[in-house]
Amino acid sequence: MPDQAKTVTNETELSGAIVDATGPLRIVGGGTRPIGTPADGTILSTAALSGITLYEPGALTLVAQAGTPTAEIEAALDAENQRLAFEPMDHRALLGTNGTPTIGGVVAANVSGPRRIAVGACRDFMLGVRFVDGAGQIVKNGGRVMKNVTGYDLVKLLTGSYGTLGVLTEVALKVLPKPETSATLSISGQDITQAVAAMSSALGSPFEITGAAYRSDNEGQTLLRIEGFEKSIAYRTEQLKDRLKSFGDIDVVTEDPWSNIANVTAFAGSDADVWRISVRPSDAPAVAASLPSQSQIMLDWGGGLIWAAVPAGSDVRSGLGAIKGHATLIRGVADVPTFQPEPAPLAAISAGLRAKFDPRGILNTGIMT
Repeated sequence: MPDQAKTVTNETELSGAIVDATGPLRIVGGGTRPIGTPADGTILSTAALSGITLYEPGALTLVAQAGTPTAEIEAALDAENQRLAFEPMDHRALLGTNGTPTIGGVVAANVSGPRRIAVGACRDFMLGVRFVDGAGQIVKNGGRVMKNVTGYDLVKLLTGSYGTLGVLTEVALKVLPKPETSATLSISGQDITQAVAAMSSALGSPFEITGAAYRSDNEGQTLLRIEGFEKSIAYRTEQLKDRLKSFGDIDVVTEDPWSNIANVTAFAGSDADVWRISVRPSDAPAVAASLPSQSQIMLDWGGGLIWAAVPAGSDVRSGLGAIKGHATLIRGVADVPTFQPEPAPLAAISAGLRAKFDPRGILNTGIMT
């Protein structure tokens, strides 16, 4: 069992806790994304490292400590009609967790939602980081403007590293203005092949799609989002309807489904295992066909991201065959590694990086296996 939790209140305390550690440390922020299986050890909480330390709306720049609640950041941005454009997922409904999502957890897992197809991932909005490595050294990399990194780009490296290379203490992010309005188009009665074709056609158009998703649990519904100025939305809506008319009847929905899509709430509260599968959109129908019967499917990113709810214990990876991609077990009991095993050359690079940043092997040990 893990030892008693330790909470640090500043960067110096964090450095000291890591230096003094005699065994594995399990890094926890808000505790809402328990993905992976780190080794037992002392729980080290960064939740008290909280607060927005710099926000310059005119420069589209925000700096916050890693334990800052994501909701606090979103509220500050909303007051200036701005947002985190990469639309981070809230895992609590899907994973049945409590707690408060933090910006450090978002960055550590590179959490990115439906708008990723238009603007990029969390990693693409990172300007700088401060972190403490496995030797207790305080490291700063990047800054507060784009394209200012010299030497190794540790900002991108730390984003998505799940706390295995260092414990984040502060992040600097680029933010974007909110659009004036948005519209969501719905095409019902589609199977997954038709949905991928419709989404590909929309994404290949000049009409700036910022969300392209498919829900198999809603009579096969394809959803397409456009955002911008009201007159532009009206024009693009009509143009998209005309472009996609061969795929079926198209409606403009009044409710906003994108929060539920981002948070995968359709799979909340069930006994199914939930997998997150990243593939080429054109391979999505073949992946869906490889899944066990009674599986439920949701597509995001135009078909490039597949959320699959499958019977408990199912090994989704075994059915992928020659399909290129990677599958992560987000929730479930399947006796397989949480993350897609890396090819030997890449695994060697990853091991070398971890040995460099965490020479004692104490930070979230085992989480990537």
